[in-house]
Amino acid sequence: MAKTIDMTTGSPAKHILRFAIPLLLGNLFQQFYNVVDTIIIGKYLGKSMLASVGATGSINFMIVGMCLGICSGFGIPVAQRFGAGDYKDMRRFVANAAWLSAIISVVVTSSVCLLCDDILRLMNTPADIFDGSYRYIFIIFAGIPTIVLYNLCSSIIRSLGDSRTPLYFLIISSFLNIGLDLLLVKPMGIAGPAVATVISQGVSGVLCLIYMRKKFEILHLTRDEAKLSSHHVKRLLLQGIPMGIQYSITAIGAVVLQTAVNGLGSMYVASVTAAGKISMFFSCPFDALGSTAATFGGQNIGAGRPDRITKGLGAMVLFGAIYSAAAFFVLFFAGGEISLLFMDEPDAFIKSHAHLMLKYNASMYLFLALVNIVRFLIQGMGYSILAVLAGVFEMFARGISGFLLVDIFGFTAVCMANPLAWISADIFLLIAYAVIIRREKSKKTPTGD
Repeated sequence: MAKTIDMTTGSPAKHILRFAIPLLLGNLFQQFYNVVDTIIIGKYLGKSMLASVGATGSINFMIVGMCLGICSGFGIPVAQRFGAGDYKDMRRFVANAAWLSAIISVVVTSSVCLLCDDILRLMNTPADIFDGSYRYIFIIFAGIPTIVLYNLCSSIIRSLGDSRTPLYFLIISSFLNIGLDLLLVKPMGIAGPAVATVISQGVSGVLCLIYMRKKFEILHLTRDEAKLSSHHVKRLLLQGIPMGIQYSITAIGAVVLQTAVNGLGSMYVASVTAAGKISMFFSCPFDALGSTAATFGGQNIGAGRPDRITKGLGAMVLFGAIYSAAAFFVLFFAGGEISLLFMDEPDAFIKSHAHLMLKYNASMYLFLALVNIVRFLIQGMGYSILAVLAGVFEMFARGISGFLLVDIFGFTAVCMANPLAWISADIFLLIAYAVIIRREKSKKTPTGD
């Protein structure tokens, strides 16, 4: 049987590091091949195609992020039942999550593929990059079922405390993706990297599924456990849909902001694309801490251990603060040079504007760490609606920047949009967490370490 991690006993900091490091490596590899996709496009196809990919970034985040959020949410009841030791009910949640994911994949994929052209026009995508943007994002949207497969399987595996196995399969798919990028970019143009991404996601998803079936004995379903259950479907939707909406609400502000950037012209789009890809890569530790927080919170709330949650939060914030300082140092001095990786030839305009955005973002990384940690911790504890409301604060901050501030302050407002969103969400999340933990601690909890 595959090894799991029980986070309800022992040192919270030790469990968090042990669980988060494989997640971090997985995120790094995932972002690595996303970055390589963009580098290959910029180097082989030029700045215009680089901007084409960048113009789709926010809508990609909104749709794919929604699916990712739903899958992560489906893993929370699994983690809670695992923490409570109720493996039969845990398997019912796994089976019903699979049914729901199949339905969601079909509905979302067909809808967004049909509306792809209209979405790009509504986002004011520049005419000189419209065709490239359409070809790229249509293929990514068509591959949503492969994204759902991998993220559902990896979410379930992580819910049982195993964060290493998804990493191994992600490493395989990362190298496969890079190889396919280089193979397909010349004959297929911008469509090549998109096809490579879909294929590699599908491979990692199938590998996770095979591993689950062969190695996790506690996931072996009986015929009765595999049936649809209205009770379990309701519980899963109450966790998954809010988390998916949370991603989408957060991304709505990003779409508004991207629309404003599109209006500035393709050179600004290319600058934001380079800065965004670099920032996403450097944000991987925050994503790992967030996923760890969800599992840690879910297991400990399932076991009736809110006392451990506060200790775990302190450890995660400390880790996030240390990394934030290191990332700021690197990006402040070297962000401009790193942005040159995305260009077929050096461009002073793109370099300087990408570097400026990286400076603004990196200076506020501690606030991003708090957003990820506290939001997913609350989500793991079962308070999905509050996590969604935090996304509303982010949406409004980015939306205001896109609707109003860009017209007044220009590109500086684009640079400040993310930090303003993080700070707005943090104010709400910290208040919400204080109320939640006080409520949970007032309940009867078991004694122990």
